[in-house]
Amino acid sequence: MIPQWKIYPRSQGHSTVYLQNVVTDPSITVGEYTTYDDFVQDPRDFQRNNVLYHYPINQERLVIGKFCSIACGVKFLFSSANHALGSLSTYPFPIFFEEWDLPVEDIPRAWDNKGDIVVGSDVWIGYEAVILAGVTIGDGAVVGARAVVTRDVPPYTIVGGVPAKPIRKRFSDGVIQRLLELKWWDWPVERIAANLEAIQSGDIQHLA
Repeated sequence: MIPQWKIYPRSQGHSTVYLQNVVTDPSITVGEYTTYDDFVQDPRDFQRNNVLYHYPINQERLVIGKFCSIACGVKFLFSSANHALGSLSTYPFPIFFEEWDLPVEDIPRAWDNKGDIVVGSDVWIGYEAVILAGVTIGDGAVVGARAVVTRDVPPYTIVGGVPAKPIRKRFSDGVIQRLLELKWWDWPVERIAANLEAIQSGDIQHLA
């Protein structure tokens, strides 16, 4: 378990942080060892700079699993970015309730509510990718640089493009199934450390 005081995993620089130890918003949950790297802005400001249109009125959550790698500039866009398409106008009148004498409780009518964003464990999200509200990214998936993810990503699948589409699976179906059963990211730290050679070399047969 990472001590709560430990923010930076690398002594060589402070561009990378353990997200779990810099996020304070209770509607954002981050698993152990997940990192965010930002060489442009202070990575400690992740929840302000990278989690956008995330307002309490929508009661939406951002859930990120363990051992994820999130690259510089990745953005998570929540429902308030989705102007209501069922309206005859995309102009968000309810947000400007004072100007138009509308009830304040109708503010959520300005957008289409898409729901939570859920990212599994061992997910790599590339430079400046955008993840939209309502999307679930499966364990072990890879999101390419500057991809815009508008729909769910299956486990251990590489996606890229605008909108993001599957490129290929990382492993055979059999290996993927075995990895999802093992869930090595939930193992005790000592067991993970003992299996690092097998994990890094892709040798699933020797995971113990």
